[in-house]
Amino acid sequence: MTTRYRVEYALKTHRRDQFIEWIKGLLAVPFVLYSQPTGLFETNGFSIAQTSGEAHRRYAEIMRDIEVMVDDHITHQSDATRVPSKLKLLVPTIGTFFTRLPLEAAFKFQDRKRYISSRRFVSPSFNDVRLILNSAQLMAVTTYGTLRLATFDGDVTLYDDGESLEPSSPVIARMIDLMRKNVKIGIVTAAGYTTADRYYARLHGLLDAIASSAVLTPPQRQNIVIMGGEANYLFEFSPSSPHLLAPVPRERWLTAEMASWSEASIAALLDVAEAALRDCIKNLNLPAALMRKDRAVGIIPSDPKVRIPRESLEETVLVVQKILELSVGGRDFDNKVVPFCAFNGGRDVFVDIGDKSWGVAVCQKWFGGDDGADAGRIRPEQTLHVGDQFLSAGSNDFKARSVSTTAWIASPAETVELLDELADFMGKKLS
Repeated sequence: MTTRYRVEYALKTHRRDQFIEWIKGLLAVPFVLYSQPTGLFETNGFSIAQTSGEAHRRYAEIMRDIEVMVDDHITHQSDATRVPSKLKLLVPTIGTFFTRLPLEAAFKFQDRKRYISSRRFVSPSFNDVRLILNSAQLMAVTTYGTLRLATFDGDVTLYDDGESLEPSSPVIARMIDLMRKNVKIGIVTAAGYTTADRYYARLHGLLDAIASSAVLTPPQRQNIVIMGGEANYLFEFSPSSPHLLAPVPRERWLTAEMASWSEASIAALLDVAEAALRDCIKNLNLPAALMRKDRAVGIIPSDPKVRIPRESLEETVLVVQKILELSVGGRDFDNKVVPFCAFNGGRDVFVDIGDKSWGVAVCQKWFGGDDGADAGRIRPEQTLHVGDQFLSAGSNDFKARSVSTTAWIASPAETVELLDELADFMGKKLS
């Protein structure tokens, strides 16, 4: 049930995606003009097939027009004059596109599944547009190039929040199928464990399935890594290890930019974040305890049975983020940036060194090999990141948009459906 509380909360600026909201607004016009809610009660010649067909035509035209605007935006991205595109003027927060988006084809695909054009009382929704964009991105990475790397968030993407990836999960077979097709897999999670046993506990269903798979060759079994703490701990598959994972020393995978972050600067940033979190615990009277790690600091419920209110978690994220931006700005004494990510984990709040853009970039570098012109890194248009947190504040998948294409899901079940779509598109090129 949609309550006034949920509606008002969703209207907060930090809880919205402006591109999706803008598309929703465009689609609302034909919905108002062509939907016929009175057709349920009147017999004056209205045909449901005719009205839904007309709505479908107009929706498709709008998506085609947006597709053209995205193409124009991509052209402007490479323009040295830096003149903003029409799309950038209309949606100031729009970011970088690494591929074209076949939005018209994606809309028709989703309309066959969700019957968007046939609805007369419910206009095209946020979720409708989100799924259309997902389908368009899947079509793009399989049509205009070759998908080489798929990265995944953990909680809410591969398994329910706080749970583990069990052997019965339907997502496991889909991920193994990707590995069989030589698509590399990276699980980029906020969980900041320093030992393999903790990750095995969360991912044992997948890791055991990979180890025992009859369809994967030994080299293909190595097509998976775990990147923990956003971008701080890398583990590779190791069939001879007790927990099927082996830690990779930082000097083997750090990018040149990451290697420039000094330990003193990292500690100073975490000190400021810790002080801000303590203030939030005090000022908001949070039932929380502080947790400090070598590359992160956060708050967790002092009693596991207690849930900290969502608004309090959001307030804490925004306060800490602003304090870090204003006080240290993430910069060290040599004026080199030390990125951080303050995010709401649903039950807790953490500040990590780095963010998922760095985590995905490490996976691109790790699997890229020596590709000459590719600078030893899988390119953004060859990468797909799947996650559930893409809103601009307190959402740690958001930054992945700067280094890869993305798909925004809302549950593990949606991930399964997305991977089925991906397998279908990989089997046939978009005409």
